[in-house]
Amino acid sequence: MRNQEVLTKLEKLEKEILKIKKGSEFKLPKKPISLKGILKGVKITGKDIQEAKKSLFKEVRI
Repeated sequence: MRNQEVLTKLEKLEKEILKIKKGSEFKLPKKPISLKGILKGVKITGKDIQEAKKSLFKEVRI
């Protein structure tokens, strides 16, 4: 990334953080973001998902 691109992204993040600090609503994207292909060569099984759920939600029954 070029320096200008990095600066632009940092400025946008700074503005968003200031909005959150001021108490304005934090808006999530309406459309789910796909993580498919983000980790090339990694296969995620149902067992992996179950283990992750147990790890994240230790106090909650699933």
